[in-house]
Amino acid sequence: MRLLAAALLFACADALAIPEHIRAEYEITNLGITIGRVHETFERKGEDYAIHSVTRAEGPLKLLLDERITLESTGKVVASGLKPLRFEYRRAKNPKRDVDATFDWERGVIHSTFGGERSQIPLPGNTQDRISLMYQFMKVTARQGAVRVPMSNGRKVDMYTYRLVNEERLVTPAGEFDTLHFERVTESSRESKAEVWLAKDRHNFPVRIVFDDPRGLRLEQTLVALQTR
Repeated sequence: MRLLAAALLFACADALAIPEHIRAEYEITNLGITIGRVHETFERKGEDYAIHSVTRAEGPLKLLLDERITLESTGKVVASGLKPLRFEYRRAKNPKRDVDATFDWERGVIHSTFGGERSQIPLPGNTQDRISLMYQFMKVTARQGAVRVPMSNGRKVDMYTYRLVNEERLVTPAGEFDTLHFERVTESSRESKAEVWLAKDRHNFPVRIVFDDPRGLRLEQTLVALQTR
């Protein structure tokens, strides 16, 4: 009984270490030119969480494609971090690409709707969605050295592995941060590369993210404002 009580107290304390509120703004650049801006919020109420992320085109790109992309993730806060229950992906200019996914942990499947078609996808344990994955880094420490986690875009599940590159001081428009620098380990040239810098004293929140597409597109997402509590 004492061991059970201790375990429950530890799990509760661990969950409470995750902040109640995060509000962030990022600038997206390509070759030094601003092409987008991201506004993102994370809210935790007890064991429930909700993430809302909106990316809008900006600068020269907005003249060509005035797009808005919205991602939402809702679920539970558990001892291991976040447990998604629902994921949504919306494109204002191309709703045919919208995705709705429900994580059915009891049956071990994701119920997915894409392009008007419904499907079921096997759901491995500890799977994250496209937006909750970044917040799962809140549970990472430098001692781990590497992070391996299944990630779903709502249509399929891929295994993602990130390895620790180093610890460094990073300067951003939102301030200076001591960070953990992780990079995605890829197994083929067809996979997108990614790097992420996590602010150690701000719940490991990503303050810089770099994506390298196999087609040669390089996007840099840099924090310009952050509020946490």
